[in-house]
Amino acid sequence: MTDSVLMPQPRPLIGEGPLTWDDMDRRTVATIRGLAMDAVQRAGNGHPGTAMSLAPAAYLLFQRFLRHDPADPSWLGRDRFVLSCGHTSLTLYIQLFLSGYGLELSDLEAFRSADSLTPGHPEYGHTVGVETTTGPLGQGIATAVGMAMASRYQRGLLDPDAPWGFSPFDHRVWVIASDGDLEEGLSGEASSLAGTQKLANLTVIWDDNHISIEGDTQVAFTEDVVTRYESYGWDVHYVGMTPDGDIDILALAQALDAAVDQQQRPTFIAMRSTMAWPAPNARNSAKAHGAALGAEEVSATKALLGLNPDEHFQVSTDVLAHAREVAARGKALHAEWDVAYEAWRQSHPQRAALLDRLRARELPEGIEAALPVFEAGTSIATRAASGKVINAIAAIMPEFWGGSADLAESNNTTIEGGMSFLPAGTGARDASPYGRIIHFGIREHAIGAILNGIALEGLTRPFGGTFLVFSDYMRGSVRLAALMQTSVVYVWTHDSVGLGEDGPTHQPIEHLWSLRGIPGLAIARPCDGNETAQVWLETLRRATPTGLILSRQGLPEIDRSTHGAASGTARGAYVLAEASAPAEAILIATGSEVQIALAAQEILEAEGTPTRVVSAPCLEWFDEQDDAYRSSVLPPGSVRVAVEAGATYGWWRYVGGRGAVVGIDHFGASANGALLLKKFGITAEAVAASVRNLLASEGAS
Repeated sequence: MTDSVLMPQPRPLIGEGPLTWDDMDRRTVATIRGLAMDAVQRAGNGHPGTAMSLAPAAYLLFQRFLRHDPADPSWLGRDRFVLSCGHTSLTLYIQLFLSGYGLELSDLEAFRSADSLTPGHPEYGHTVGVETTTGPLGQGIATAVGMAMASRYQRGLLDPDAPWGFSPFDHRVWVIASDGDLEEGLSGEASSLAGTQKLANLTVIWDDNHISIEGDTQVAFTEDVVTRYESYGWDVHYVGMTPDGDIDILALAQALDAAVDQQQRPTFIAMRSTMAWPAPNARNSAKAHGAALGAEEVSATKALLGLNPDEHFQVSTDVLAHAREVAARGKALHAEWDVAYEAWRQSHPQRAALLDRLRARELPEGIEAALPVFEAGTSIATRAASGKVINAIAAIMPEFWGGSADLAESNNTTIEGGMSFLPAGTGARDASPYGRIIHFGIREHAIGAILNGIALEGLTRPFGGTFLVFSDYMRGSVRLAALMQTSVVYVWTHDSVGLGEDGPTHQPIEHLWSLRGIPGLAIARPCDGNETAQVWLETLRRATPTGLILSRQGLPEIDRSTHGAASGTARGAYVLAEASAPAEAILIATGSEVQIALAAQEILEAEGTPTRVVSAPCLEWFDEQDDAYRSSVLPPGSVRVAVEAGATYGWWRYVGGRGAVVGIDHFGASANGALLLKKFGITAEAVAASVRNLLASEGAS
């Protein structure tokens, strides 16, 4: 070992030796089950059954295994907990309340009500202690895989020489998942990759209760899940039930303890439970999964639990005091961590300075100057230009890393010399556990969620690539990225029918406007290499989810000495080529079609029609500008024509009633890209004709 600061691996149990489970623990779990029933009963809707059955497992995890400090929810050294089955949000909310994260009993009473801190599904950034938004099943597991990957990469930046468990940057990612999570293909994609990556800091607890909305899961879910996870390369444990149907909590503690000791692969714990235990009539029923139990059943269940059937939201002072002892445990763990962390800072001042910059979310000095400049008169595909920009950024931003869906050569996502992010012992020539090149494999569903997990870890800046048409596969994760405002960059190449012979299965049509329809997501489609560089720069500055839409075909580099500066990209749209006189027509274009608009301008100007060309690489950024700027770019009084090789429906907002759109509202074909653009009317002549028609119709009226 080198000069890394030794930090003993924290043991999960409060005391040494085997787990004790006494009457106070049982009373606390009974209280949790009562709160779950009452909250759903008051709301009139929700998911009480799983929150009831999971009560002892969640309590055990938060009280004895999870390294966390309720007084500092953003503590860098904390473990991450992901409730993948977000529908049972009460499982998390009640633990946050009992642990002292700031949720009060009144917040549980306001469950699922307007403006409450306890919405139907956990929302990142809304409720303190929620590490990621969950609800769409499978997303939580896949996001957790990203968190575990990021944890390893981050320690490679900050403390690479320390053995596992002896660095202040070692922490664990714990997941509770449901049958539904494991049915979603997304979780399988991510779990397969987690096995390949040997993510030993990741533990998934599968709540195997055999119940879903439609009844027994045997109607749709019959595979041997345990064997499947063994085949992924996970360390698998099985936890059964007690004779009366509750979770075998001592067996679960042993499995969790084994997960802490595991240093070679991720851990999967198959935990049997009974839905809505111990409700006398509703237990093990589909109704208990997604509906209030009813007053009579709640009362009967409380009686079985030793609670007062006539009281609601009952939490005795001694139970609450007992549960909040976890705060003292967290404070002690945090203090122990602080000692190791400060020693690390003293031993590694340069790495400490890097960490300070990463935590402040600041870009390194000189990043703008580091970007490549593309020479006028040359030609380059924007995917290739992006690849050059990626490498320029990577040279001064060690936190910048990513990969693609087995498409690195097509997406141009490889960081030269970056090494492959792979565990030790894989045999790959360029493998490193701290490599910068992620080989996601052909797993677009998982890529989106894993990128979210990497970003949510908080220190690094991830990107991931595939063809634009396959963004459909990752759309659910992209939507969550927009909802959470994670700093994810999507490198989506092969952006139109201009890609050519691969045909309609690979040629995006509706995708641009479909993605623009996601609130909080920016879609940037640059027209040349210099716009591509500026798009990357602005994306990094904003640190919000952005999709880069890049061409397969080469595009000529615009002469910026005679046209608008590429720095205008930061404002979303700018005047690229001014009219010879007050403009009678304005052409708005993105990406490869900017060249078509410039050619159309030449035609129209030669005919005596003063025409302005506006490059609009990112409409979302343009929409953020003030009225004065937007009016200066698109002033009233001119006819407008938008041109983009994709669906037309969103452009009417920008061209208005005196406008037209040149685009494609049908699928493409397999042929040369230039031929297809001509065949489908995406030409300078068609754009000029649209302007003539608009002016003629106005003259006729």
